[in-house]
Amino acid sequence: MDLLHISQNIRAIRQSKSMTVEQLASKSGFSKGFISQVENFRVTPSLKALDKIATALGLQLGELFQKTTSVPEYTFGHIDDGEEFVRDESQRYGIRYFALACRQSDRVMNPFIVEYTPSVEERDFMMHDTEEFFLLLEGEIEYRLFDERNSHVMRQGDTLYMKANIPHRVVLHKDCQFARAMIVYSQR
Repeated sequence: MDLLHISQNIRAIRQSKSMTVEQLASKSGFSKGFISQVENFRVTPSLKALDKIATALGLQLGELFQKTTSVPEYTFGHIDDGEEFVRDESQRYGIRYFALACRQSDRVMNPFIVEYTPSVEERDFMMHDTEEFFLLLEGEIEYRLFDERNSHVMRQGDTLYMKANIPHRVVLHKDCQFARAMIVYSQR
C-alpha cells in the first residue's frame, strides 16, 4: 500500500470514530497542522509518527496499511464546513485553506476555500504537480504567473484554469483587505 492510501485510511478511520483533527492531534502529540498535512498527503510521516497516530486511533500500526473497504460513493457537505489546514506555511502569508471534500477519502479532486488577508510577508512563487481550477468568490486579487510582470487582476466571478507546474502566486489588489476563492486541485 502506498502513502496516499495510508493518509486516506487515517482520515477515514478518524472520521469513522467521530474524531476531529484537533482530537487526533492532541491524542497523538502532534500539531493539528501536521495531522492535516498527513491526511492531505502533504508530508511523508515517519514510521514512528505513523505508530503514534495509529495508537491515538486505537489501532496497531499494521492496521493503517490495510485497504479500507467502505469508501462512500458520495458525500454531502457545506461551504462553511471546510476543515482548516496549514499548507506551505500559509498562515504566515495571510492565507487560510479549508478542505471541502475531506470526508471523501478516495478522491481525485481536492476542492478548497482559500481566504486571503493582508500580510507583512509576501509568499514566493510556487507550483504544483497538479492542475488547478480557481474561482474568485469575493474581493479583488492579482494572479501572477511565471513572474511579477505577468499579472492579471481578478474580480468576483473570474476563473482561471491552470496546467501543472506553472509558477504562480496571489496578491491582494490595491485597497482590498479580504478575498475568498474556491480552488480545485486535480490528482491526475
